[in-house]
Formats: sequence, C-alpha cells, structure tokens
Amino acid sequence: MHSDSINNRRRLSDILNGGADSLRSQWSTTEAAGDFTPLPAGVYVARIASGELSKAKSGTPGYKLCFRVLEGEHAGRLLWHDVWLTAAALPMAKRDLAKLGVLTLDQLEAPLPPGMRCTVKVTLRREDDGTEHNRVKHFDVTGIDTDPTADDAFAPSLIDATLQAGKVGLPDAQ
Repeated sequence: MHSDSINNRRRLSDILNGGADSLRSQWSTTEAAGDFTPLPAGVYVARIASGELSKAKSGTPGYKLCFRVLEGEHAGRLLWHDVWLTAAALPMAKRDLAKLGVLTLDQLEAPLPPGMRCTVKVTLRREDDGTEHNRVKHFDVTGIDTDPTADDAFAPSLIDATLQAGKVGLPDAQ
C-alpha cells in the first residue's frame, strides 16, 4: 500500500506544464527568505492600507488599521493598530479615529478614503516569554497620496475638504 502511494505521487512536470527547467534554474539561484522579525522601534512613513471593524479573540470590539511602510529598508512591511471600542478605551479611540476624519460610529462601516499617508511611531514590545512584536504608539495623517486607480470622487482636493469637515468618504451631494 505504501509503495502504491509513492508511485502515484504527482511529479513537478505534472503541475508545471513543462516549466520544470525554469523553476529549477530559479530555485538554484534564489536565496531563502529570512523570517519576519519585528521592525526596529522608530518613526516610519506609511500609508493606511485598510481600516475595518474587528473583534478580538476575547470578544472585545475594535477597529483595526493596517499601515504599509513606504520608505527605507522596511518598505512594503505591514503594521497593525487596534483601536478598541470599549467604554474604557473610548477617549483614545475617539482621538485616533478623529485623525482619520471618523467622528461617528456609523462612519466605521464606510471604507476610508485611499491614500492616507502617515507618520507612525513604532515601539518594540517584549512579552513575558521573550516574544517581541511591534506596537503602534502614535500616528498622524500627514497627507493624501494620489492613487491613479482610485475613483475620481476621491481626488485629493475632495479628500482634504472631507477630512477638514470631519467626514469620511464623499462630501454630501449638493
């Protein structure tokens, strides 16, 4: 039975449609990636990649922000920041969400305008077991990057006006 399963195993040529030579060449010249380690503590230029409602394993409601580092040797790396939506955390939640133009709970259900550029202060946190991970200590929205794939309705002049008016998304139609 064991020899039958070995004889029936798929071969590289079965899944690569004849491209095994190309893959073998790339394999022999490619170095293995290192494990992702936390970013060094510091201030990073990043863009908000997403913001969405979330729930911790404990059931605590929150809003999770994802930042993508734009510059330096860590460009492309991601950082996450949880904004907790509890009575105790509400003062900090309102502070952080106001930076994004979110002033009401209903706005949390709408997507954030694309292209929000930020400075993000990152610290390194060590758990009791020695595990290290990043923590976003502070962030500020510093501008809006033009996104050529974005809807024209989110042009920078409209986004800036929207943020100044304290709204997320499009200004109300007149």
